[in-house]
Amino acid sequence: MTSCPALLIAAPASGQGKTTVTAALARLHARQGRRVTVFKCGPDFLDPQIHAFASGRPCQNLDLGMCGEEDARWRLARAAEDSDLILIEGVMGLFDGQPSAADIATRFGVPVMALIDAGSMAQTFGAVAHGLASYRPGLPFAGVLANRVGSAYHAQLLRDSLPAGMGWFGALPKSSDSLPERHLGLLQAAEITDLEARLDALADALQTSATVDLPKPVNFEAAPAPDIKPLLAGQCVAIARDAAYGFIYPANLETLAQLGAKLRFFSPVADDPLPDCDAVWLPGGYPELHADALSKHSALWQALKNHVAAGKALLAECGGMMSLFDEVVDKAGASNRFGGLLPGRAVMQPRITALGTQFVDLPEGHLSGHTFHYSKSETPLAPLVRARTADGREGEAIYRQGRLTASYVHFYFPSNPAAVASLLATP
Repeated sequence: MTSCPALLIAAPASGQGKTTVTAALARLHARQGRRVTVFKCGPDFLDPQIHAFASGRPCQNLDLGMCGEEDARWRLARAAEDSDLILIEGVMGLFDGQPSAADIATRFGVPVMALIDAGSMAQTFGAVAHGLASYRPGLPFAGVLANRVGSAYHAQLLRDSLPAGMGWFGALPKSSDSLPERHLGLLQAAEITDLEARLDALADALQTSATVDLPKPVNFEAAPAPDIKPLLAGQCVAIARDAAYGFIYPANLETLAQLGAKLRFFSPVADDPLPDCDAVWLPGGYPELHADALSKHSALWQALKNHVAAGKALLAECGGMMSLFDEVVDKAGASNRFGGLLPGRAVMQPRITALGTQFVDLPEGHLSGHTFHYSKSETPLAPLVRARTADGREGEAIYRQGRLTASYVHFYFPSNPAAVASLLATP
């Protein structure tokens, strides 16, 4: 068992400022020379990029549904061994989802700091705080931090409204310092050119207005890392990674390395050629926002066609799959020619079309994953199989042509490394 100070930053709802405050805390403590490891509750790609930049260390996902308790347990135990502080950003509201951020806090004994947007309330702040603290018996609730506070007097009203004995982490003033967003969430870290300055300013504000002492240590049970055999030893996996293809779980890259694969990254947006490789992974992202550059990259699409024709594996997820259709139609209705490896098209929609954890039984084995997209695919292809949702409903279609596997599901590779190896291995 290893002890390490830890805190889970939660809120009553989305949009309260969890990511901003978590990143600011990570930046503040990292600047002071501490080794800070940040985790993100839920299957998120964008917030972890911000947290990794803020802390200077990889940020991975904790999700009892998609990742599983065993995966979360050993990742937390590993982090506790080489960290001075563990921060966990919650997802949505504290009790939202099954499982929720509250489930993670309770399961691993991590104290909760509730961040509450107090911009439009006064004494009701205390009622919201009381509800969060008492709704679930046994929740390790540490206290509250008020966000978007108008004045010192406002902060005092908020603090005075709290139940006796409730922890007070302080009050953050209203500020225009926030992280830029688009339809799937925050911008990717590499796209925010002044990210370092923004995080430093946020850390400074936090240091001035809040209690930023290290939280109490949490005892994390020792847990062995999974025994992953080098089933991809000697094989090279080419991975698209840039502004159009950035939705990559850090744990997936770690799993590929543990399988023995050599990883080679390339940028389709920058017109990089397809590297010499045994398998290709096209992750999700924003291909529709880079349609002009990608539609002109005919050499890449031809190389991918030759790759598949040679019997080599290609895994395409969400935006990666969209790129392989004949065309992609953006929100303005403009059609762009794309890869042409799959018949049909992907059409962007004004609203989200799918969101949630999904599970699929492929010929290679059972895999868990997540889906989150604003497009619909129109294709004559018949699915190989369909994923299922956590409550058993029919989920996303999984398409296969030769060694090409494509779907809207972002697979979590640690859920079955052997299956991933089978998906990507050269026969």
